[in-house]
Amino acid sequence: MAEATPTTVDSDIFSFALRNDWTLNVQLSAIPIAIIGIAILLLVLAWRYWSYRRFTDFEIDSAELGIGDTKLSFKPNTMDRQIAYSIWVELSTRKIGLPIDIEHDVISEIYDSWYSFFGVTRELIKSIPVSKVRGDSTGKIIRLSIEVLNEGLRPHLTQWQARYRRWYDHQIKDDFEKSPQDIQKGFPHYDELCADLLTINNRLIKYRQKMNELVINR
Repeated sequence: MAEATPTTVDSDIFSFALRNDWTLNVQLSAIPIAIIGIAILLLVLAWRYWSYRRFTDFEIDSAELGIGDTKLSFKPNTMDRQIAYSIWVELSTRKIGLPIDIEHDVISEIYDSWYSFFGVTRELIKSIPVSKVRGDSTGKIIRLSIEVLNEGLRPHLTQWQARYRRWYDHQIKDDFEKSPQDIQKGFPHYDELCADLLTINNRLIKYRQKMNELVINR
């Protein structure tokens, strides 16, 4: 029986030969090997760059928010960005996270906005799966949000809200011809209340900015 002739295929880029013993011999020229190597290197570099940008450290200075003197540093994940986005939307669409115009804004309406933000933030935190809360970065975002409520907003509301609302509700009945802006200026501690109000507002604006930075951070 005649011996089979080996099958060979040759080109400028590669060649292979199927021998009589059914072994396959493949040879590549240096050019495609170099191209493949460069492509793999580029993919590795792109993945490392994306990973670095995706999981780069994010820092929040608690002192800027008036809730302490520590700096939170963590690598945000998708859940963290979703939480930050939800908070940012609430802060950006309510008076709580926007600059207060003390001459034209109505203080009682500002307090209404703050109260609503309390409720929305509580519901948002409650909706987060406990498995996510245990994560280091997500846990820090949640604790930060709770501290903003309890240490940032609550002290002002405890000191001023009940006193002001009681006075304002009484005054608005007697001075119904005046605008709310004019009535509120008659509050006995108006300047002191406004100074504290603006301080809290400034911290909340920074909180909103940090949430926005966290969302767009890559």
